[in-house]
Amino acid sequence: MSRLLTINDLVLEGRSDESWSRIVNGVSLTLDKGEVLGLIGESGAGKSTVGLAAMGFTRDGVRIAGGSVEFDGIDLVNASANTKRNLLGKRIAYVAQSAAASFNPAHRLIDQHTEGPVVHGVMGRGESAEDGIELYRRLRLPNPEEIGFRYPHQVSGGQLQRAMTAMAMSCRPDLIIFDEPTTALDVTTQIEVLAAIRKIVEDFDTAAIYITHDLAVVAQMADRIKVLLKGDEVEEATTREMLDHPQEDYTKSLWAVREFQHAEKPLAPKGAVPVISVRNVTAGYGKIDVLQDVSFDIHEARTVAVVGESGSGKSTTARCITGLLPPRQGQILLDGEALPPDYRKRSKMQLRQVQMIYQMADTALNPRKTIAQIIGRPVQFYLGLRGKEKRRRVNELLEHIELDPAQFAGRLPGELSGGQKQRVGIARALAAEPKFIICDEVTSALDQLVAEGILRLLARLQDELQLSYMFITHDLATVRSIADEVVVMKDGVVVEQGPKTEMFTPPHHAYTDLLLSSVPEMDPDWLDKLLAERGVDNIGDAAVDKM
Repeated sequence: MSRLLTINDLVLEGRSDESWSRIVNGVSLTLDKGEVLGLIGESGAGKSTVGLAAMGFTRDGVRIAGGSVEFDGIDLVNASANTKRNLLGKRIAYVAQSAAASFNPAHRLIDQHTEGPVVHGVMGRGESAEDGIELYRRLRLPNPEEIGFRYPHQVSGGQLQRAMTAMAMSCRPDLIIFDEPTTALDVTTQIEVLAAIRKIVEDFDTAAIYITHDLAVVAQMADRIKVLLKGDEVEEATTREMLDHPQEDYTKSLWAVREFQHAEKPLAPKGAVPVISVRNVTAGYGKIDVLQDVSFDIHEARTVAVVGESGSGKSTTARCITGLLPPRQGQILLDGEALPPDYRKRSKMQLRQVQMIYQMADTALNPRKTIAQIIGRPVQFYLGLRGKEKRRRVNELLEHIELDPAQFAGRLPGELSGGQKQRVGIARALAAEPKFIICDEVTSALDQLVAEGILRLLARLQDELQLSYMFITHDLATVRSIADEVVVMKDGVVVEQGPKTEMFTPPHHAYTDLLLSSVPEMDPDWLDKLLAERGVDNIGDAAVDKM
């Protein structure tokens, strides 16, 4: 192997109120061609900041204050803008965590895919488009010949994440920075994408920095692991050595299995009226039915987890409940009364009772409004509070989500960590004083420690306020932690549902068994063994041969 990237004693500073303070303290690392380094640590550890610095890039308000970054003999700290422009996208690529915030919504996927190869002179548009289709096929995107002609809003979050991975690979770069690339993917799709990423990295001798909070995932992908905490190096070792013998207490705390388990509640009394009933709902887009005769109930102060792979109909069901997508057939009932299918025909009281917490707080919160303004808007709209009463209620909501009003009310979303932003999303949903909240993958973008804090918060709020939750998730560890009941969906159909204890006890429906067996384990050989068992240990070879 030959050395591709060397970072020595890197110091990064962030600006706050015209002053600069350290956010990364003397981090060093090396990376050889074809090697994958895993960067792990909780939110605010500096993982993404170091990953971007490896490209010679910093976000607004961040600067390189010391140290060196050398890529294949090129000093990226002092390189000219033209030198970096020629490298980025061609020899160094980046896969961002939030695909929804990374694509231009006004252009089709294939047009954005071909831009890099054409601009860098790697290949013409026609050849690049054909190559893009092969990469889409390689990454298991549905209808690879056609999906590129869709706009970003016309595909699921998981599909968009895979399209961005394909776009990063379009110029066959020497180095790829993967920043949480499987965050938005369900467990079955994640396996295929991880296998595909690993195969391309191996076949093209590509080096990668793999940033993640999912320790089981990094165990499958990385040759070495470096642990960061608040901008400091904690320890580094080969993946097997790190998994088997972590040296530092902080690393051992990351390795610990999630302990939180919200007490499972008894079944609702017979004859109790559910807060929300989904009754024989069929719905879709255009002429295509995405949901087919879907039914389930959610009772007071209970959590129903809806699980299934990308495209199973989880989010479409949520859109029907909120009135954003009127069903073709069936009804949504609130406290036994049918809701108007279209949200525009619902009363303000009906709208109040059904709220939503979104997956990506980055795109769900207005970046130009303060936290007090974001939470205050539904307080004023639904409750009619203004002036001192409105400020008092906003402060109460911030205290509910365990954020100090004095410190956070006046801040903008960009000044908060991922976990803090998700808490603001929870407060905004609570501001309407609803009975029912849809939690759409609310912990998928968070590290294990922060995610556990969010789950504990949601459980406490449920107990105190008797809230009912529909928890859309692909994380079965989250299901085990917080659900009372589980609904399993596949291809728009409910294939199995019941109390959590029954759902996790064999025998399972074949699809439920597939989901359970697809949860990554803290074993570097787990992915290879699973692919071999399923007869797909050479996943994507045909596509690679054509590249």
